[in-house]
Amino acid sequence: MEKIRFDKPAVKEGLLKLLEIKDSDIRILTLRQGLDAVDQGLHSGGAFSAIVPLVSLYYGGIIRIDVENPTTPGQDQFVMSKGHAVAAMASVYCDKGYFDAALLKNSRSYESILNGHPGPILPGVQISTGPLGQGVSAAVGFAMIGKKNPKNDVYTMLGDGEMQEGGVWEALMYAVDQRLDNYCVIVDQNNGQLDDVSRMIISSNIAAKLEGFGFRVLTANATEYEPVLDAFAKFKNERDGRPCAIVCNSTKGFGSFSAAVNGHKITVSSALGQQEIAAQEARRTDREAAFVEYYNTLRCESCKSALIQCAESMNLVPEFAECGALKAVGAGKLAAKVRRAVPRCKKICYDAEKLPKIELGKDVQGSDIITAAMKAFAQDKRIVSIDSDLSSTSGLYAGVAAVDKTRALNVGIAEANMMNIAEAFAAAGANVWTSTFCPFFDWRVMRRIAVSYQERLEAIEREDGWLSQGHGLDITFLATAADMDTQTNGATHMGNDDLLFFSQMAHVKVITACDAGQLLGIMKWIAEGNRGLVYLRMLRKASKTIYPSDFQFEYGKSYTVRDAENPKAIIVSYGRGIFEALDAAEKLAQKGIAVKVVDMPSIDAEGLAQLYQTGAKLVLAEQNNGLIASRLPNILLKAGLCVDPSHIETINMLDQDGNAQFVHSGTYAQLSAAFDLNAEGIARRVESVL
Repeated sequence: MEKIRFDKPAVKEGLLKLLEIKDSDIRILTLRQGLDAVDQGLHSGGAFSAIVPLVSLYYGGIIRIDVENPTTPGQDQFVMSKGHAVAAMASVYCDKGYFDAALLKNSRSYESILNGHPGPILPGVQISTGPLGQGVSAAVGFAMIGKKNPKNDVYTMLGDGEMQEGGVWEALMYAVDQRLDNYCVIVDQNNGQLDDVSRMIISSNIAAKLEGFGFRVLTANATEYEPVLDAFAKFKNERDGRPCAIVCNSTKGFGSFSAAVNGHKITVSSALGQQEIAAQEARRTDREAAFVEYYNTLRCESCKSALIQCAESMNLVPEFAECGALKAVGAGKLAAKVRRAVPRCKKICYDAEKLPKIELGKDVQGSDIITAAMKAFAQDKRIVSIDSDLSSTSGLYAGVAAVDKTRALNVGIAEANMMNIAEAFAAAGANVWTSTFCPFFDWRVMRRIAVSYQERLEAIEREDGWLSQGHGLDITFLATAADMDTQTNGATHMGNDDLLFFSQMAHVKVITACDAGQLLGIMKWIAEGNRGLVYLRMLRKASKTIYPSDFQFEYGKSYTVRDAENPKAIIVSYGRGIFEALDAAEKLAQKGIAVKVVDMPSIDAEGLAQLYQTGAKLVLAEQNNGLIASRLPNILLKAGLCVDPSHIETINMLDQDGNAQFVHSGTYAQLSAAFDLNAEGIARRVESVL
């Protein structure tokens, strides 16, 4: 790792003067963004206080990046966790060459890829941020990757208001535990937040807390460049096994002239914008003159040469008089340098002969299949598993750790941190599996990751996009104890409502496995790569095997597990409900009532429409709040079919008035009987409506 040195005081002094010139250029670009935005909006207070740390990081010789190839491993990475500072970051990224200057105009509009918060649709940006506290833990994931070869450092900027989020501290604890001394947290301590830009709603000694958590803490006056630059140099050059935090003391809107810029978000009127830009340009002229004078008085030719190289690396253009004296330092051209990323092959390589062999009719624990299959899949180094203190229910850790324990992570009781770290590994190209109980996945984190995924897809599909095929996110959220399988652990642990939450989220593929053969087939399907975000629900207890080892899963397809000639009813279910449906069909057959049973591990819209048109009573037996029941009317209407409620019978865990509820403790036998979702209840309901 190349160390940052300021051995020659003359060079350092000149560098600081150049940084001040660049500071002016970035502030002017940021102000113009506000003027040119569709709503003339600018989150000015937090953007302006972030500029000194950002300019120090990107122009002070600290961060090592490859602008032309931002996905190449081994370069340093930056995550803007305080997403409201996107305008400042975009100004820096544009100046560095991540994208064309035209993108700074009409920002925040529907037509623009420069939004109100950063995301991967913007070249060089790895994750979407905005919901506070999440970028910190995603950056922890990048730092874990950066500890391996090729090694790199990771920086993340967050606000002091953001540190009121509990998820921040989940991430920081884990960074210390993992001894991530390549991880640098930049705290923009501007002593204000959205509702009160003049003070913190919850005040605290951030430096002391960080130190108490085990961080190496540096504090810097972020109204000047030298203290911030020195702090970055200490992080780069001095390592002791602890992650580093640089607390940058500043104020909202620092570096502006008008007090209006101190606001959290302002409307940049033409008058205010032109007034502020004129003042910034005048300050730049003064700073430029100070550097020119300083440079021309230097007698050290090597120092002068070094400073010219520094200026050019900052996208500044030195201009010389005929006599050789420096006369000006202009702003360089803004031009895009990024190349489209090289496509990634996401297919996992494994020996199929090493996958578990499944015996039909045998009771098998789903976690045992996960463990056995992962021992084969994890031979491919792109497989990563992340648990949060429930690995015994999923089997993930045991399987991956048997091959490579450095790719089998457990973040402790911190589900949000687990999910954000998973995104970082997926962004780097891994096929990531992360697990916890069904209701324990964080809805807000899942949504932000889905936004990241969509923006990556958009960046892949755009003609001028910076990403290419294989640069999406492959994350399997392995949800254990689906439906009633939590049983006696109580309502907080019961997975009866998670399906409806996550099925409404864009880009999340919801699948429920009923047995070992089907689960293995789903795993092989995921291993093909480019499956995106999969919410895979599995049973906690063992179930009878009805699908063979060679079962081939297709997303959006249903499977007939019991056929019947001219059936009077068709029972549709999934998960453990399939076995109750099969038993119910057998009981009805003994009474001369022919019943077909269809397993629907993922929504099969075409299949549902076809089943409805057979004329048989369509019975939706779901051991939760009724995903298929909620979707069926829209599916039928979209297919041009009239919805006749008399043809449909729903049995699920809604109350008698169709309202959602939380389900309290009980054995499986008690719960399934209480909601008519056991074989006897289903058979009785079917018989009663025929």
